[in-house]
Amino acid sequence: MSSPAMTPSSPSSSPRASERLPANAGGARPELFTHDLYFLPIPERLRYSEGKTFHLGIVLYLTMGFSSTFTVTNLYWCQPLLIELAKDFGVSYSEISRVPTLLQAGYAVGVVFISPLADLVRRRQLILLCLIASTALTVGLAVTANFVAFEVLSFLTAVASIVTTIMQPLAADIAPPHRRATAISVVISGLLLGVLVARVLAGILGQFSSWRGAYYVGVGTQAVAIVANYFLLPDYPAKGMNSGLTYPKILGTMLRFALTEPGLIQAMFISFCTSAAFTSFWVTLTFLLGGPIYGYDTLDIGLFGLVGMAGVLLGPPMGRIIDLLVPWYAALIALLGFMLFNVVQTAAGGVSVAAVAVVAFGLNLFRQMVQASFATVVLSISVEARGRLNAVNVLAIFMGQVAGTAAGTSIYLAHGWRICAAFSLALCAAQLLMLLVRGPHCERYTWVGWQSGWKPVAKPRREKPPRQPMSDSGEQRDIEAAGVEKSEEENPLAVEAQHVGVDDPDTTVVGHLKSEKDPTVERGDDQKQE
Repeated sequence: MSSPAMTPSSPSSSPRASERLPANAGGARPELFTHDLYFLPIPERLRYSEGKTFHLGIVLYLTMGFSSTFTVTNLYWCQPLLIELAKDFGVSYSEISRVPTLLQAGYAVGVVFISPLADLVRRRQLILLCLIASTALTVGLAVTANFVAFEVLSFLTAVASIVTTIMQPLAADIAPPHRRATAISVVISGLLLGVLVARVLAGILGQFSSWRGAYYVGVGTQAVAIVANYFLLPDYPAKGMNSGLTYPKILGTMLRFALTEPGLIQAMFISFCTSAAFTSFWVTLTFLLGGPIYGYDTLDIGLFGLVGMAGVLLGPPMGRIIDLLVPWYAALIALLGFMLFNVVQTAAGGVSVAAVAVVAFGLNLFRQMVQASFATVVLSISVEARGRLNAVNVLAIFMGQVAGTAAGTSIYLAHGWRICAAFSLALCAAQLLMLLVRGPHCERYTWVGWQSGWKPVAKPRREKPPRQPMSDSGEQRDIEAAGVEKSEEENPLAVEAQHVGVDDPDTTVVGHLKSEKDPTVERGDDQKQE
């Protein structure tokens, strides 16, 4: 591959340190690429060059959210269509029930074995490759007439549908620290929206058209995602280049992180419980609304997904709130809200359909806020390992979905809706206890306790330099004001540390890859110009 020449940045155009593109370990300059997959030219404005920054604007937000939505739909198109699929393929209900299981298993394989590659290879290329693969496999799902082929294609499609888990750490890299939670919330909103969109659209298409129509919609939307990402997604260098990182090491460090990182373990436990309670509600909602209490038909039940969508769409604004707070406090607010709506479900879920609608809205809203808060924490543990850390956390979320489906269904069928809702409420209490065990400002390897006070604000308001007397020259005031800005640029780790709620950036957060202790790495270009 050809590589464009590197151009040094001038002091006037040099980006803020906290927004610069990451270098590789040891300060090695990354290899620059002009093509994706060896034959697709990268648009010049999206190519990486040393000192170049990319703006995470509304168009890129929408692209990431859209891509997340319509790759996750691959996992859920089949759920409202199982009866139609069984009739068309001529198989029993027990046989067709293997399809959702294969989809979930395939997704787990992709999360564990493909998404950690985000720490080893270029994310843009990996995302495009996954989108192309999932689109091609969805074409096969739409046209096949053989049930065994449909099962195999379903598994492979799910393996490739892990774009969201790659985009979360990429969004964290692109966004400045004070906008990181917003960027992560957009991707998570797309994920949750995809679950609801698939169920609603597939139910409508299955009733008024054919089940194949849902998969054709999936092909079209993923094709749009391919084009949008090709023209809009910036190319970042591979993090693992020149660092000695290999694929076996990636898998090994994932296990080590899951056993030795207190912040990650706390996030995994809470994510597991939140996901289990959330999934239990939505799985048993069909039994509650379609049973003797309410007697709704399939279409009416599917429309409850629209109520959930309203909660999901409020996710990005909630991300702005997370940006303003230490993530621990944002998680506390979200967990209390999540618990409150589970209390409503326990008290009135089988009494008033209005209560059920309110709960559907609230659980989607606060579940998303919990997930975004802890994703912000997890992705701040180590910039070098964001792909692996995110994969471990997403795996915990997935396991919670599996556990919530099994436990919620069993409890509902054995004891009814109120005991099932009480089970979710008990999970909320366990989450709250786990959160309180480890406070908001703990150092990286502190397992239990509270440190460094109660400060809830992520980043203190910048103080303006004191106003100079009239006798001072304007030039002197300019110099002192510039000195304030420079001091902030020279320590991006401090900005990052304040954002995630710790006080010692050198020991508690593995910050940006440009080391504060090596001025030739972080400010090399600026000093050359000086």
